Amino acid sequence: MLRMPIFFILFLFILSGCDHSAEYEIIYIDEESIDVNTKPVENKKDSYTIAVIPKIDGIPYFKAVEEGALEAGKDLGVKVIYTGPPTPSSEKQEEIITKLIEKKVDVIAVSANDPYKLGRVLKKAKLKGIKVITWDSDTNASYRSFFVNMIDPEIIGRHVMDTLAIEMEEKGEFAIMTGSPTAANLNTWIDWIQIQQKEYYPTMKLVEVEYTNEDIHKAYKVTQNLFKKYPDLKGIIGISTVNPPAAAQAVKDAGKIGKVAVVGTSTPNLMNEYLQEGAAQTITLWSPQKLGYLTVSLAKNLLNDEFPYEGQNIKNIGRIKFNGDMVIMGEPIDFTKGNVNQYDF
Repeated sequence: MLRMPIFFILFLFILSGCDHSAEYEIIYIDEESIDVNTKPVENKKDSYTIAVIPKIDGIPYFKAVEEGALEAGKDLGVKVIYTGPPTPSSEKQEEIITKLIEKKVDVIAVSANDPYKLGRVLKKAKLKGIKVITWDSDTNASYRSFFVNMIDPEIIGRHVMDTLAIEMEEKGEFAIMTGSPTAANLNTWIDWIQIQQKEYYPTMKLVEVEYTNEDIHKAYKVTQNLFKKYPDLKGIIGISTVNPPAAAQAVKDAGKIGKVAVVGTSTPNLMNEYLQEGAAQTITLWSPQKLGYLTVSLAKNLLNDEFPYEGQNIKNIGRIKFNGDMVIMGEPIDFTKGNVNQYDF
């Protein structure tokens, strides 16, 4: 008999009561390209430049974050520069941040590819009077004012493990596919996945953790290699948004639909086809647009000497949680065959 941890039952109850008509909508998208050579506005009262740096530029998840960030910039009357590296590289992020310091931006908000390697350049930014925050993936706390997290890492890690356990009937071999080995947020999720497995699913076995560096083509090949190496593999957890679609495509191409389960974190648009076909079963995420909007909103507040606080109501976001120096945006959303058409991002 399948066991279902109590927090998962509560999670399903919460989702069942969601009114999707109130979902966050994008009302502004800047069609012009943004780069670090964009001239910042003159520093005047309530006229600021906020630089938002993703782990990697160009993938759908971070494009959706960009939409939310640009919308917030328009709504709040601040200039937003959104620019990231072509690969998930802390060295490339450091180069970008160095240029932004030269441009004298007011805030640097970065999703860090490494929790420590950006320390030197972020300290330099602070010495220049630039405020620093992190979002999506954190650095060491000494490098920034606070961290904007989309979800409680324990909740997401335990929950994703539960979704796979249900599909695998709590037994068999599974693998985890993640992004960069230095991504602090992903590593924390994996820790909680393993804790949940050991506590609740002792007859399941984690055979390998594979790193794909946010490369969907590499993720596809990694999945193929997992099938060869572990012929009894029954499930895959894809952490980082490009891994579940790559794994699902590999499952489909190998004729393993119904034999290998795929769950994890990705966007509904990337996973719609695979959920409908049964190549993936449950995908979990949050609104990346809301994350971009929230990050810019809190950055603007910080420039006005307003620090986040527990229960703060942020326009277009709702009430946030705040724990010490970490903002938590909200709860995750599960996308399945039954509801995935209700979402568009």
